[in-house]
Amino acid sequence: MSKTSLLWPGVPLALGSAVLFGASAPLSKLLIGSVDPWLLAGILYLGAGLGLAIVNLGRPLVGLSSPEAPLSRTDLPWLAAVVVFGGMLGPLFLMLGLSQTSASSGSMLLNFEGVATMTIAWIVFRENVDRKLMLGALAILAGAILLSWTGDGLSLDTGSLFIIAACLSWGIDNNLTRQLSSADPVQIAMIKGLIAGTTNLVLALSLGAALPGVGLIGAGALVGLLGVGVSLVMFMLGLRHLGTARTGAYFSLAPFIGAVLAIVIFRDAITWQLAGAGILMAIGLWLHLAERHDHEHDHEALEHDHAHMHDAHHQHDHEGPTTEPHSHWHRHEPMRHKHPHYPDLHHQHGHSHG
Repeated sequence: MSKTSLLWPGVPLALGSAVLFGASAPLSKLLIGSVDPWLLAGILYLGAGLGLAIVNLGRPLVGLSSPEAPLSRTDLPWLAAVVVFGGMLGPLFLMLGLSQTSASSGSMLLNFEGVATMTIAWIVFRENVDRKLMLGALAILAGAILLSWTGDGLSLDTGSLFIIAACLSWGIDNNLTRQLSSADPVQIAMIKGLIAGTTNLVLALSLGAALPGVGLIGAGALVGLLGVGVSLVMFMLGLRHLGTARTGAYFSLAPFIGAVLAIVIFRDAITWQLAGAGILMAIGLWLHLAERHDHEHDHEALEHDHAHMHDAHHQHDHEGPTTEPHSHWHRHEPMRHKHPHYPDLHHQHGHSHG
């Protein structure tokens, strides 16, 4: 397996997810002056959910059967936990935190999500981590922190603790989403968007927020579809190929992408912080792209349902014609072999080495 095939398509998917999510921040800033922040969160998530629902319903209408594995009954507890932690608790804690702390402290603390995601992946789910990966992750996170540093320092008040709780919720959400990464990501992102969007919308309206005009709602829904919905679908597809820690590290580039777009949209000045963050993140990105995880390993027998092509892990016969990629329930027989890999669907084993 070549280095290029190892990076493709996981890395472009993770980076694409970061670009879309990063772009949603400055685009949301254009709307925030006219829309209540909590209400906007509801519109963004609901826009994602409704947009993906149209995509999901439109598949059969245009003759496209989904190559993805449908949600199964065993997925439902994971899906419920993802909706609760990522769609409800995360945004709620964030709004409570932002209402009680400064914007500068808030933006810095949001970088804790990347730390939480990677730490949970390494400690709880035992994803492999080597020195190069750890240094790359630290460089990306250092760049994100430098980007949001204002010189005021951090004061851990009640608002800050709420934001840390939000980041922890999203870190748990990202790791639990890994358990669903073999299922249809459009369905999962759609359900998460619809439930989280409706919950935030109802809470905001009950607290006195006023609905904006149709144009602003439409703009918010479009930003949500791309920055939350499509971004989440790409993030989940990235999880399949890279595992949680690596996908989370690439996704941590989102603040830098948002800052660069803010310069373009708002004509913000290019600061030494942006330049420094760009250098740190470029180093981190290079370390991740240069990583090569390669060792002799065993695959235990595994039965599951997911979209796949006939690669080294999928050597089996079919009745009738098949298209690539395709999805069906299948069994992987035990095997032992050596090739470069990431902790993807077929390599969920844990160890640490330098």
